[in-house]
Amino acid sequence: MEQDEKFMDLAIELAKQAAAIGEVPVGAVAVWEGEVVGTGFNRRETAKNALAHAELEAIHAACVRLGGWRLHKCDLYVTLEPCPMCAGAIVNARIRRVVYGARDPKAGCLGSVCDFSGLPFNHKPEIVSGVREQECAGLLSDFFRRLREKRAQAK
Repeated sequence: MEQDEKFMDLAIELAKQAAAIGEVPVGAVAVWEGEVVGTGFNRRETAKNALAHAELEAIHAACVRLGGWRLHKCDLYVTLEPCPMCAGAIVNARIRRVVYGARDPKAGCLGSVCDFSGLPFNHKPEIVSGVREQECAGLLSDFFRRLREKRAQAK
């Protein structure tokens, strides 16, 4: 879907911003009926906050912008499959649709480690995976490769 590519491009740009400040490169974009209403990227290290995930930032911004927590007409674009915390927030915010790039075999909860959308919660978002998957995965693997190299040089 052309619109998925467009909004994933923005999520990728946000992920690059995270990498530029030393954060794991994950970006997220909340879209309400075709309009961007929230964005975010990982800031756990800079904010010293376990809750500073890209998805939560985008969801928070959307709630503020729209004046409510029910995001039932909102699609969320994220470069990495959401973790359990973010998947829970997606369900609780009633996000209509989640489009993500790279799978997360260690913590992904929309199909990899488990599938929140398949559990008997009161809301089940539509899940689309693999949009710009190679590019999203490449951002992550490049980031961690550089981090390992930096740590090896410091020894």
